[in-house]
Amino acid sequence: MERTSQISGFYKLSLDERIKIVKEFAGLTDEDVKLLQASGSLNLDLADRMIENVVGTFPVPLGIATNFLINGKDYLIPMAIEEPSVVAAASYAAKMARSKGGFFTSSTEPIMIGQIQTVKVKNPIKARRAILDAKEEILKRANEQDPMLVSAGGGAKDLRARVIETPRGKMVITELLVDCRDAMGANAVNTMAEAVAPIVERVTKGRVFLRIISNLATKRLARAWTVVDKEAVGGEEVVEGILEAYAFAAADPYRAVTHNKGILNGVIGVVVATCNDHRAVEAGAHAYAARTGHYSPLSVWEKNEDGNLVGSVELPVAVGTIGGATRTHPTARIALKILGVKSARELGEVLAAVGLAQNLGALRALAHEGLQRGHMSLHARNIAIMAGASGDLIDLVAEKMVEERKIRMDRAKELLEEYKGKA
Repeated sequence: MERTSQISGFYKLSLDERIKIVKEFAGLTDEDVKLLQASGSLNLDLADRMIENVVGTFPVPLGIATNFLINGKDYLIPMAIEEPSVVAAASYAAKMARSKGGFFTSSTEPIMIGQIQTVKVKNPIKARRAILDAKEEILKRANEQDPMLVSAGGGAKDLRARVIETPRGKMVITELLVDCRDAMGANAVNTMAEAVAPIVERVTKGRVFLRIISNLATKRLARAWTVVDKEAVGGEEVVEGILEAYAFAAADPYRAVTHNKGILNGVIGVVVATCNDHRAVEAGAHAYAARTGHYSPLSVWEKNEDGNLVGSVELPVAVGTIGGATRTHPTARIALKILGVKSARELGEVLAAVGLAQNLGALRALAHEGLQRGHMSLHARNIAIMAGASGDLIDLVAEKMVEERKIRMDRAKELLEEYKGKA
């Protein structure tokens, strides 16, 4: 049987049927499936060793986005997210994108930046030159901290130094450019920055203060692009509507931040599912959107000569497939197995494709039918549950509220009492 992520009516299947398909697609074991189905796959003993002051765990829904074709390869995309319609929108957009071959991606080397801050420097310009003159010694010391990373082809590859103006005077910032290979890299980069600090202090004759990784990963970028047939997206009018929505975001930061939030809905869902650092990814993405001094969309939408929709996205992706909670958390390990990615670069490229798909899904909903309609059904179910509904009553109450267009707690409680009285 052909291995494909194009699955018609996946959302209509029972939970057991969906899990069976994912199991076959990703080659999951019975034990993997048991962990996925367990409400507490992260046991308290393991959680207590991951962070401090543990009192419990906090599960969120894990869904599968279907239909993704990236660089000619089919992917099922695990997404951990509580917001309704995100998984459905990404799946629908990926289906539309298949009309012209899906998504295509590229990425830069996995370079992270470690910063060493030097203060109280009498001659900052001279100190900067001294740091660059000591480049060979500094890189050698940095790479002595992680011989395994170096043997895998990574390690400190370059060094730069800057003089910056601050409210407390001029500072000299030394930056290590570290190839982290398949790790996110925070531990390796921070260790290297700590190790080279005495050298920096010696040659600058200043005082080193902060020695830490930067989460603005401008050297670790992922890009994705797609062409979507105008008929697949809903026709010329919908294409024009998407372009109008994009133009709004390109001109106005208040709209741009919501536009980018839609991209990150998809990206962060996968980042959380793989237990990568979603805070670092999100902070880096927003800073990257503002790198020109004007906060702008991370994606670009255009129309080609055939009238088809063309989209692209570029964002920093500080993620890994080894180390930290990525390999500690049982469900994260299974999420990576479902994804089937072989490297951190491939994971970053998948994130870019998912972000672009999510953006397309949101823009199409806005241009075609209004975003609220897509949210309405799932939001109604959440309200029904909050009102105390369970089992089949959840769907009955939700459907009635959607029909009435009155999705409110008071109405949910009224309907619940009515249906209970009829039972």
